[in-house]
Amino acid sequence: MRFFITLSFCGTAYCGWQVQPDAPSVQERLEQALATLLRRPVGVTGAGRTDAGVHAAMMVAHFDAQADELPRSPRPEQTPMEYLVYRLNAILPHDIAINDIRLVPDDMHARFSATARTYYYYVHTHKSPFLCDRSWRLVAVPDFELMNRAAAMLLDVSDFTSFARLHSDAKTNICHVTRAQWVQLSPTEWRFEITADRFLRNMVRAVVGTLMDVGRGRLTLDGFRRVIADKNRCAAGDSVPAWGLFLQEVKYSPSPDPSPVREGNSGGERKALLEGNLSPSLTGEGLGEGQLCG
Repeated sequence: MRFFITLSFCGTAYCGWQVQPDAPSVQERLEQALATLLRRPVGVTGAGRTDAGVHAAMMVAHFDAQADELPRSPRPEQTPMEYLVYRLNAILPHDIAINDIRLVPDDMHARFSATARTYYYYVHTHKSPFLCDRSWRLVAVPDFELMNRAAAMLLDVSDFTSFARLHSDAKTNICHVTRAQWVQLSPTEWRFEITADRFLRNMVRAVVGTLMDVGRGRLTLDGFRRVIADKNRCAAGDSVPAWGLFLQEVKYSPSPDPSPVREGNSGGERKALLEGNLSPSLTGEGLGEGQLCG
């Protein structure tokens, strides 16, 4: 059976989503927590990779498990997925939160089934100790109207080589952006919202950095258009700091709602799992409570 996990995390303490040999990652922490509860190694696949210091208001990942591996709730009204959310949140550190777990069709994939992703990048101009690792502080206010005119050009672009990390392992730099705009949140706070079917590594931070060059008068609109046409990362602006970037939303078609009961041997088990009616022999009864961290 395949499960989708929806989670949020603060990326400050992590090298990014993906497991790295010598640094803590969000994927590693999640796999460790699942292994503790399911009593075996568990591989998790995310909807994408985030760089070190990047946050996620919504990350989606999937893992595979059998019904009899899930811990059983002492409350009969609580489904195994709801109880697994509770148990994972008790084990995971304070900067990672599980929001939802759903049973999905076996062929759904957290990365390849996603149809759109949205990122937000936050900036502000006033000094605030509460925004220092969630938003990039600007010394002066750039021309956001001009930046939005430049951002609108991205909707007509397919090749984003100019905003791609050099020497990456991406097989193609083709992306389709459907939204790109700056939104003012307060007199001193703004965010850049961008949605596309896929993103390249470092793409959003490079786009924002180049738009900042436009807003600061260092690059004209024609110059921005030439940067895109050059298909050369060196022609674009510097990447902005990671701490202002959030993965905001991941969309699927069809959406990852609980899968219907299928014909075959697993149908009754699926139905019981969705309704929380697994028998004691299928619930992994006897697991101890996880320790609350943070």
